[in-house]
Amino acid sequence: MTTTPTPQSAPLLTPAEVASMFRVDPKTVTRWAKTGKLTSIRTLGGHRRYQEAEVRALLAGVSPGDGLA
Repeated sequence: MTTTPTPQSAPLLTPAEVASMFRVDPKTVTRWAKTGKLTSIRTLGGHRRYQEAEVRALLAGVSPGDGLA
């Protein structure tokens, strides 16, 4: 039996981790979230976190919904 991780259990990345993957400044990642390029999740402390699967899809040049037709 396989299970699909729920959004609550999916790995989350910090802006610095995402920035490292794209080789950009962390503020660029925050800007992407503000413009809707990435979806961010806010922690109780107000910090942004990003779903690893969405980040990897963007890194690969694939929209999150592509390939599901």
